[in-house]
Amino acid sequence: MTDSMMNEPRMRDKYGRGERYEGGSPRPPVMARAFPSLYFYYRLITGPVQWLFRKGAAGQCDDAAWVAASAACADELERIGGSLIVEGLDKVAATEGPCVFVANHMSVMETFFLPAVIRPIKPVTFVVKKSLTTMPLFGPVMRSRDPVVVRRENPREDLATVLSGGTERLNKGVSIVVVPQHTRSREFDPRQFNTIGEKLAARAGVPLIPLALKTDAWGMGRLAKELGRIRPDIPARFAFGEPVKIEGAGREQRAAIRDFIMNKLVQWQNEDGENK
Repeated sequence: MTDSMMNEPRMRDKYGRGERYEGGSPRPPVMARAFPSLYFYYRLITGPVQWLFRKGAAGQCDDAAWVAASAACADELERIGGSLIVEGLDKVAATEGPCVFVANHMSVMETFFLPAVIRPIKPVTFVVKKSLTTMPLFGPVMRSRDPVVVRRENPREDLATVLSGGTERLNKGVSIVVVPQHTRSREFDPRQFNTIGEKLAARAGVPLIPLALKTDAWGMGRLAKELGRIRPDIPARFAFGEPVKIEGAGREQRAAIRDFIMNKLVQWQNEDGENK
C-alpha cells in the first residue's frame, strides 16, 4: 500500500449506497487458505494499520485517510476468502442530516471497518473509552477523529459527557456511533444494552438508526483480545435498520431497536448454520 494509492482526491466509497453490498475473494492465495489468521494479521499490520499510524503521528489523519485505511482493512478480510455483507446503506443515505447509530458490540472488527461503511455518506465519530485515545500509535489516530471520550468509571458522568459532547458534534453535522454494551459479546443480551443512544438522539432531536453487527469472523484472542482467530468461513455482517425518531419516554422505539438487532442476529445464525 503506497501513499499515492491512499491519497486520492476523492474519498474511497467501497460499499456504495444501495440496499446490499457483498464482497469476497473466490480464490484466496495459498498461504491465506493454509494460515488465514497469520496471513490476515501480517498484511493488516504491515499495510493499512502501519500506514494510518504514520499518518496519525504526523498529524495527517484526515477523513479520507481514515476511510482509505478502513476500506483496505476490509479488503484484507475479503482477500483471504472472507465474506463481507452490508445491508441498508440506502436507509443511511436517505436520512437527512446527522444521526445517532446504536449498535451491538461483538468484536474489534467494528472499529476497523465501520469508518469506510459510514463516513463516505455522513461525517461520523464514535463514543470511546479514554484508554483508546492514549494508546501508543492508535491514540493519535483516535484523537484525530474528535470522539466523545468517556472514562467508564462513573456512569452518571459518562452520560453527562455523551449528552453534552454528542449534542455538540451532532449540532455540527457529525453523526455519532454509540455502543451501549460495556464489553464485546457474541451473544446479544438486551438487558446489558443501556439507553444512552436513545437519550442522546432525543436530546439532540436527531434520528436514531439501529445497527446490527455479526463480526465474530474476527475472534477474541486469549493474550490480546484484538488478535483472535480469523474465520473466513463465517460471513461478517452489518445491517442498518429504519431510522427511528425518539418520542416521549421512548419505550416503543427502544423495544423496536433491540428487536431489530436481536432478530437480525437470529436470522443470520440460521442462515449461516450457527444456531447450535
